[in-house]
This record gives sequence, C-alpha cells and structure tokens, in this order.
Amino acid sequence: MTEGRDTEGRGATTAGEIAPGSFTLDSRLSGALGGRTAQAFERGFGHRTVGDLLAHYPRRYAMRGELTALATLPLDENITIIAEVIAVGERSMRARRGSIVEAKITDGTGVLTLTFFNQRWRAADLRPGRRGIFAGKVSDYKGQRQLAHPDYELFDDAAPLEAGDAAAKRWAEAPIPIYPATSTLASWQIAKAVELVLDGLAPLDDPLPASVRAAKSLLGHREALELVHRPERDGDWKRARGTLRFTEAFVLQAALLERRAELRTHTTVAREPVPGGLLERFDAALPFTLTGDQLEVSGEIARDLGEPVPMNRLVQGEVGSGKTVVALRAMLAVADSGGQSALLAPTEVLAGQHLRSIAKMLGPDLAAELMPTLLTGQLPVAERKKALLRAAAGQSRIVVGTHALLGDNVSFADLGLVVVDEQHRFGVEQREALRLKGQSPPHVLVLTATPIPRTVAMTVFGDLDVSTIRELPAGRAGITSQVVPLAIRPTWRPRIWERLAEELALGRQAFVVCPAIEAKVVEDEGPAGAASAAATDGEGRADAAAPVASVVAVLAELRDHPRFAETRITPLHGRMSADEKDAAMRAFSAGEIDVLVATTVIEVGVDVPNASAMVVVDADRFGVSQLHQLRGRVGRGSVPGLCLLVTSAVPGSLALQRVEAVAATLDGFELAQADLELRQEGDVLGAVQSGGRSSLKLLKVARDGDLIAEAREMAQEVLEAGGGLASHPALAAAVRRRLDEETSGYLSKG
Repeated sequence: MTEGRDTEGRGATTAGEIAPGSFTLDSRLSGALGGRTAQAFERGFGHRTVGDLLAHYPRRYAMRGELTALATLPLDENITIIAEVIAVGERSMRARRGSIVEAKITDGTGVLTLTFFNQRWRAADLRPGRRGIFAGKVSDYKGQRQLAHPDYELFDDAAPLEAGDAAAKRWAEAPIPIYPATSTLASWQIAKAVELVLDGLAPLDDPLPASVRAAKSLLGHREALELVHRPERDGDWKRARGTLRFTEAFVLQAALLERRAELRTHTTVAREPVPGGLLERFDAALPFTLTGDQLEVSGEIARDLGEPVPMNRLVQGEVGSGKTVVALRAMLAVADSGGQSALLAPTEVLAGQHLRSIAKMLGPDLAAELMPTLLTGQLPVAERKKALLRAAAGQSRIVVGTHALLGDNVSFADLGLVVVDEQHRFGVEQREALRLKGQSPPHVLVLTATPIPRTVAMTVFGDLDVSTIRELPAGRAGITSQVVPLAIRPTWRPRIWERLAEELALGRQAFVVCPAIEAKVVEDEGPAGAASAAATDGEGRADAAAPVASVVAVLAELRDHPRFAETRITPLHGRMSADEKDAAMRAFSAGEIDVLVATTVIEVGVDVPNASAMVVVDADRFGVSQLHQLRGRVGRGSVPGLCLLVTSAVPGSLALQRVEAVAATLDGFELAQADLELRQEGDVLGAVQSGGRSSLKLLKVARDGDLIAEAREMAQEVLEAGGGLASHPALAAAVRRRLDEETSGYLSKG
C-alpha cells in the first residue's frame, strides 16, 4: 500500500530496520518510535510504553474488497472508511488565490467529497478506480457530506503477483485492522507503529500459567498479540481476541484477589456487642420488625466485626430498603466494645439527614449516651470545635460528616468502624485518609443505594465481601412512574403542574428536581451528577439549544402559577450555605414547606414520608441510577408516590430510552443491568461509574459475566495453590502493567 503524502507530517511512523529483541513491553515509546510520535500517542491515548500501544487493539477489521455505507456516516465525528475514488477535479478559489482539489469517493450507493486546498498533486494521487482507507471528520457543505483535508492510504493498484498466486491471495484476503484514531494519528499510522514494535519485540513470558492456557485452549500471549494486530484471515483475530479477553479478566481478578488476601493479613480489634448493652437495648426498642434481608446482612456484618481481621464489606440495597438501620446496628456493636464509628457522607444535606435519622432511631436515652455528632466544613467555628473535642475524647461514639472528617485536625480516641455512604462519590485518597485515623485498622462498611450487576460487583468490588438487601420494609404504598414526552405531546406541559397541585390539595408534599441551579449552570454535587448531565449531550433532544431547566427558572414559574398562590415553595441546591440547606430540609420534614425545588442534593438519604410527588424536569439529563435514586424520595410511607419524568428527548433516542427504562420498573437491580447495557460502560475500575472511556480493553462487563466468573475461579485456584502473585512473576508483571497508577491506587486503598 502507498501512503497519502502529508505535508504536515502529522505523527507518521517510518519503520526502519528493527532488530528482534529491541523492545520489551515496558520499553518507552519514545525510544521505539521517536519523541514526536510518542508524544502524539501519549496526548491522544495516554500510551507511554510498548505494552500500552500493543494493548490498543483494533476496534474492527475491514477487507480490501469491501466498501463502507457512506450514507450513515455521522456528522462532526472522526471516521475511518474504505471507499473507491470515482472522480477527481480541480478548480480555482473565488475569494483568494489558489485551487481546490475535490475527489468523489463512493460505496456504490452514497458519495462523499474529499476536499484539499492548494494541494494540486492530490489529483494525480487520487485517480478514479483506486481504493483505499480514508480518515477525517465528517462535515456538511451545501447539503453534501465531505471530508476536508482527510488522511488516506491507497491500496496498491495490483496485488503482489510477483510473490506468487498464494501470496496474492493472502494479501487480498488479509483483514485490515481499523484502530481507534485521533485527528493527529490515523488508523494506518497506528498500524505502522504497532508493526514496528511487534517486529522488535523480545520474547514474552506468558501471564497465564500453562495449565490455564491448556484448560481453555488459548494461544500464547505473543501469538495472540501478533494475530490480533496482523491477522491473515478472520479466524486469526477472533482467536486472538478470545485469548486476550480471557487474559484481561484473569489479570484483573488476580489483582483483586491478591488485594483481598493482603487485607486479611492485617489484624485489628474484634468488636462484639455485650449482653444487655447498647445494641440489645436498641433492638428491644425498635418499633418495627427487621426484614429477613436486614437480619441476614446484619448477621454477616456481626460475624465480620467479631473477627480480629478488618471487615471490608459492601452492602448494596434498594432505595428505601433500610441500609441505615443495618449500619447503625454495626455502629452500636462497635460502641459496645468501647469504639467509635465514623460515617462519611457525600453532601452536607445527606450528612445532616443521616444525623437526624440516627438520633431519631436511637431515641433520647441512647442518643444521650452515644452523643452522635455532626462534623462538616460549614459548621460555625464554636460548633466545629465542640465536635472535634467530642471525637478526640471519645465522648461521641458516632461521628457523621462530609469531607471535613478527613482533615488533619480530626482525630478519634478509638476508631473501630468506618461507614462510607455512596462510596463512588469519594476519591481513593479521601477514603484512605479516614481509614488511617484508627489506632489499629478499622473495620470498613461501604453502603450503596445503586444496585450493582453481578459482573460489575466481581470486576470492581472483587476485593470486598458483598451483601445485598432486596426486600423492602412492609407498609410502603409504592410509586407510580410516568414519562411526560414533550417532544411527542407538547400539549401535556400544563397538565404537569395541574397534577402536582392535585397532590398538594390532598395535604401532601412534593419535590421538583432540576439539573441546573440557574441557566447553563449544571449542579455538580459529586461525580455522578456531573457525569450524568454530560453523558447525554447529543443523544436526541428535540431542541438541543433549549436552556437546561434550572431551579431559579422553575421556582419563579411555580410562584407565578395561579394554582400555587398559597403554596409554600422553597429552593434547595448546592450554592446555599449549610445552615440554609439544613433549615430548608428541617422545615420540609416538619411539613412547613409544601414544595422543594431542588437539584440532586436530594438524590439520596432524604426521608419525608408525607412527600408523595416528584417532578423531574429534563429527566433525560440524568442517568438511569440517578433517576431511580431521585424517585426513591417519594412513596416512603403509607402515602402512594407519583413520579413524573418530563423529557424533550425525541422518540428512539438513547436519552428517551433511559427515561423509559426507569419508568418501566421499580426494581433497581433490573435497572442497573439495563443501565449497563444502555450506556457506555465507563471506567469500571475507577471511583466513578458513569460513562466515558473505559479502562477495560476487550472485556465488557455487560456481556462477559460468565467469562469473568470463570476467570476469577481459575485465578483463585492458581493463587491459592502457588503462594500468591509472588510465585507467578509474569502474572505479577501483567497486573502491574495493566493497571495504571490511579487504578492501582484504587485497588490498593479501595
């Protein structure tokens, strides 16, 4: 093949004579490819080593004889296609000196224009009848799709017949790898770089033990890399991808299992309740009966706390399933042993809600003994000093707080348990800072109201024991969810507020949730909120230029609405001070406010049984799990809940599919699986679980559940039989190489 000349020389790689054995997987790309090209790979993909580059697998494979459906190419996206030149011409520019070369390429049905300014030599290069790979950003010019100044590589006019018919046949049938590319690195330039490092790669030790490869009929690691990048037939890359996918699962599970084993080498103080103690008195005074799931999970936690090994347990539970009472029982067991518990919450609103809920459940007598204390960044100085002294002296057996708990000036007399609520809202260093405040390693209990599919639990939380609460407490009246599709039914808009007014007329309360505080300012209460809003851009709203629904605008609209003339309406959002947010929540809980117009600060933890209605405006700007969390704020008592999901997303769009999925079921576990299948998988190894680039390469947690489970079982057998990673240096190197610095920190500190 011949490469289209590029006068700017953008990141092209020229292969010279590379001696075999020149590179290892840990060799720097700068030494293998040269500094300029290496910089392009680091800027574009974060690749720094030969191993990084060889793990940049083709996203698909094309054949020299096939064409691409040009009519379906998306605008404003970088694409790589195979097509045939059907015409080429040159004309003078009208407004300034110079010429434009235009070439027409086709897939047999559609036509795409290639445009080059002041590059006359392109006309001789792009002769009609020639085929090749073309790459660039699709734009629109006078209603016609075009690529301006695209990169391309043309196939040779004839197959290499001089090498013989068999060689020509292999050339014609060899799949062409198409790589994820950037505007500065075209697919074939990446292919040339990959070929160069493969030619110079030293022999590789296989990360998979021979017994595992034999049991699974897998290729050797070097052969798999060769065939995934330079296949001669379709079967080559398919076998290679199968080997590399299993290797990825095996290496990841080995890392998680090693972390799990390492945690069990630490010792700590066993925490057990005492007869007639705090936990026993609490249970005796409970005005309700714990559900079967609550009792089972409490038993699992009690067994963990009773061991001299730090507990590391994740409790996932449906919205309103009673995770807080389970966590509180664990705190009381720790208090019985003389220890303290710290509950880390993601927002001040949730921290305050947790404190009030804990104090209410404890009752006045137990609360006086345990002295639960709130510690947040916006506490008045005098209150903050009191809270710090109570924690340091051990007076407060339960300390609830936000990031303020992590400060250097916060200390505990005997920290025995760390409870992390909605752990995806916290970074690695934040969680570790709280863990280190114990004299001995504290037990750790992680709570999440976002149900986790089994494969994600294995992939992300494989170093934790996972408990699940599915059963909801008796007496809940349930929630009715309704999509309000304004793109289809614009006349329904007035009915939204009429329906809200009908709920209020029954003496009930309501939430109205908006994605922004004011126009064009999307609330960022944590990673989930930010990512959910960002992830929906371009996903199919009827009017992409319409302003985002905001608390300020909706509040003004409701206050001006004649149906709400006597209604008490108050805002609640992240820009308000801690005192203002706390006052608003207290007033709402006491029934002194009828409607809260809020952002996602009310996403988790807010518990007002009389709140029956929720209107989520621009619901398509939230993720599936976030909508499920928001909806869980209503229908928490004997009053039936109503959730109106208002959206301008067009029919068939991904945005509308998400909203419809939420309305279709109240089962958070079913929604979690649907969410995984609808959205991008996200960086499932990092702290944030919400879309974007995944750090997984070939593995898909929505698809590869059985493979992940099998890899985990086999990795466990290998590690237990062989004394851990230390006995498998190639596997240990693969673990280190596969996980970047951030992910390694996440796994080691989780």
